[in-house]
Amino acid sequence: MKIGETRPAGNITGSRRERDAAAKYARSSDLGAPAPSDSASVMGIPEPELTPKVRQAIMTLMQEVDNLRNDLERANSRLVHLERLADQDTLVPIPNRRAFVRELSRVISYSQRYDTPASLIYFDLNNFKQINDDHGHAAGDAALLHVADTLLENLRESDAVGRLGGDEFGVILSHTDAEQAQVKARQLEGAIKAKAIDHEGQQFTITVAYGTTTFKRGESAQQAMAAADRAMYQNKSAQRS
Repeated sequence: MKIGETRPAGNITGSRRERDAAAKYARSSDLGAPAPSDSASVMGIPEPELTPKVRQAIMTLMQEVDNLRNDLERANSRLVHLERLADQDTLVPIPNRRAFVRELSRVISYSQRYDTPASLIYFDLNNFKQINDDHGHAAGDAALLHVADTLLENLRESDAVGRLGGDEFGVILSHTDAEQAQVKARQLEGAIKAKAIDHEGQQFTITVAYGTTTFKRGESAQQAMAAADRAMYQNKSAQRS
């Protein structure tokens, strides 16, 4: 442009807005280029080189980066959702066995590393087959939901509960020694039995057998579950006799 010529005001305003928007984007993006320190450049490109074609190419690139970023966010959200579904039990609103064992391994490692006690309770519903036979499988599902809800209502946020399969449930008690685990197991057993289940006009109560174990150094999650399972069957045999 020759000296003395005047560029239309609208073009000046539009050019400045585009340069400001591009500079702001460059400062906030992850394109890898440092934010320009010179206001007369955009993304490191000097002002004299910002021809309409270059400017359009930059704006197109910025839009593509935005689109890729949005696609990545959607993919991450979808992945989180699928992981949650993979860890959730199909019937009751608690983790399944896979997720429970993973959490159990984590708590055991923490307990051993920091030398803090932690325990496991293994629950098994009594006469669950009889409930299905007498009241129907929908009543059996209601019984499982009752147990899950009762456990959730009576545990701390630092504890964990999961369905181990069929009519078996597990509870992880952090910072809990053997004596405290026994007390908590009896309290949970009483809470499950205390409330009647109302299903399609029929009311019935359920009881559970339980076994507890406190984690030992060098013990794996599977070994801890086996120990609690054995204690549960001893408790069930004692109830029968």
